[in-house]
Amino acid sequence: MQSLLQKSILFVSFVLCHHLLKAQVLVKDSAALPAADAKLIKKEKALHFIAMGDWGRNGADHQLQVAKQMSITANEIMSQFTIATGDNFYPKGVISEFDPLWKYSFEDIYTDFRLQWDWYPVLGNHDYISSPDAQVRYSGISRRWKMTARYYSKTFAINGDTTNQVLLLFIDTNPFIPEFYKNAEYGPNVKGQDTTNQKRWMEKLLSTTSPNIKWKIVVGHHPMYTGGSRTEGYDTKAIRNTLKPMFDKYKVDVYLAGHEHSLQHMQSAGNMHHIISGAASEKTPARLIENSLLSASEYGFFVFSVTGNELLLQAVNDTGKIIYTYTIKK
Repeated sequence: MQSLLQKSILFVSFVLCHHLLKAQVLVKDSAALPAADAKLIKKEKALHFIAMGDWGRNGADHQLQVAKQMSITANEIMSQFTIATGDNFYPKGVISEFDPLWKYSFEDIYTDFRLQWDWYPVLGNHDYISSPDAQVRYSGISRRWKMTARYYSKTFAINGDTTNQVLLLFIDTNPFIPEFYKNAEYGPNVKGQDTTNQKRWMEKLLSTTSPNIKWKIVVGHHPMYTGGSRTEGYDTKAIRNTLKPMFDKYKVDVYLAGHEHSLQHMQSAGNMHHIISGAASEKTPARLIENSLLSASEYGFFVFSVTGNELLLQAVNDTGKIIYTYTIKK
């Protein structure tokens, strides 16, 4: 027979577990939680863009709802472009630049005028199952799809000021994961990739000493840290071990990834900020880890508003609720 005390402990444990299971947004500092009715902050004279990821599901699993909210948000902030953090087409990428999924998962979903502006995608592991180069070739068909190679870069002037710029590197993380080379699905398209060449390319760009470059942001599919299911995953460890030393050396400000279907913000030693935006359709559980600032199991995306000395992050869910704000200062 259980004692009254034992029953009370079990009841309290059940209530706490039930509460935690219902919780969606976890933060280290409650000051980062906006008020329930908070409005989107519209920072003046900033470079505004949306970062979303893990999205192409023919409109299913909240893809349509997130796309609608992206449209509303993009118009509010006058977004200048969209970043897609990979796994652009489920379940197995696209077979060619003429694959019907371009219409059903992209063109017919993101229809708003503000979402017709430039898109800068990277390749995810699902994109590697069919033809990753088909997504490169689609840049020759679509005016807004700007994946000019498997990895590429772009420099943006803040508010038209060329003395205040953001350097963005869009990298291909798939070849940096050793296990992919013996994987039956990913292996054929990973083999032959020159990781040494890609690292040299990254190092050349990141080592810039130009005083005009105020921010360095790298976008890749696989995260270095995560409070999701892949905290100790082989892919997470591979990217961290391979790329973090270089990014620390050249003082990368933000590493933006997807792969985990959640919204996360972490900060590693050396002050690099790690953002995961992979919840543009499916969402999965997420928790706080040692270097977490935000871990949210929510459908949604991040808004970036960048000036010469501040980077404002806002996480927006599929209903338009602002669930997190954080300012990175230079």
